[in-house]
Amino acid sequence: MTLVATPSHPINFQDLHNTRYISMSIQEQILSDLKQAMKDKDQDRLRVLRSLKAKMLEKEISVREGGQKKELSDEHAVEVLMKAAKQRRESIEQYEKGSRDDLAAQEKQELEVIESYLPEMMSEDEIREIIREKIKEVGAESMADMGPVMGSVMPEVKGKAEGSEVKKVVQEELSG
Repeated sequence: MTLVATPSHPINFQDLHNTRYISMSIQEQILSDLKQAMKDKDQDRLRVLRSLKAKMLEKEISVREGGQKKELSDEHAVEVLMKAAKQRRESIEQYEKGSRDDLAAQEKQELEVIESYLPEMMSEDEIREIIREKIKEVGAESMADMGPVMGSVMPEVKGKAEGSEVKKVVQEELSG
C-alpha cells in the first residue's frame, strides 16, 4: 500500500499510528512523532513526548541484562505509558479538588497524547467477564479470596485495564 501526501490530503501520522498502517514499535512511533512535533513547533505535544522518551529510556536501562543495550518491547512501553497516564489522572483529580482548572486542563491535554499510544482499553463488561471466569477457576467465595483472584486476573488484563478498575470490579463480584 502506497500513501501519497498532497497539499489537500496530508498524511496524518497520528491517524496512521492509531489504525496500525505502519508497523512500528510504540517507542519508534513516539520518536517519530517527537521529530514531527519539533518540525511543527507543537510545544505542548513536544513536552509530553520528550517526557515519554525519557521514561522509556529509564525503563530500557532498568531492563538491561549484563550491560547489553536492549530494545524496549511494546509490553514494557505500555507499562511506561500506563504509569504516565495514571499519574496524569491523579494530577487531574488533585488539581480539580484544588480548583486549579488551568493545570487540570493542561494535564488532560497531556493525558490525551499519552492515551493515543495506548492499546484500546477493555470495557467494564469485558473485565467483569474475565473476573467471573477467574472467580470460578480459583473457587473464590468471599473478600478473603480477593488476592488470588487479582493475581490470576492481572496478567490477563495487563496493559488493557487499570488496576484500580479491576480491583473495584473484583470487590463488587466477591461482595455481591
